[in-house]
Amino acid sequence: MSARVPSVLFVCVHNAGRSQMAAAFLANLGRGRVQARSAGSAPADQVNPAVVEAMKEVGIDISAELPKVLTTEAVQASEVVVTMGCGDACPIFPGKRYEDWKLDDPAGQGIGAVRPIRDEIETRVRALIRELLPDAEVSA
Repeated sequence: MSARVPSVLFVCVHNAGRSQMAAAFLANLGRGRVQARSAGSAPADQVNPAVVEAMKEVGIDISAELPKVLTTEAVQASEVVVTMGCGDACPIFPGKRYEDWKLDDPAGQGIGAVRPIRDEIETRVRALIRELLPDAEVSA
């Protein structure tokens, strides 16, 4: 019998910054033990270049990622939905765990402003992994 793999959906308005960083950290730190998705209620044309650069600084390449539109199916397929400023645009389904992470929006910000947002997201993702996988080690 295979182990259950929890699924997390990160949602922000443009899916170009916060949710992309969170999904990348979860995929990287979760090492296949957690499924990471991200989407936006009004997706941008591309991931914020300062966000791509900030993630590159910590060894995670998200340069090939593209913003994706939030769908009802993505929410239904996820156990945990983490919103980051999309407000009422995020569909709510019974039985799902919802969290709202209050984070500054990196849109239009330089890399200096993006770094602390990135670091806060990493801290929160590590805590989420510990909750979802209490027996798993989260590498430094």
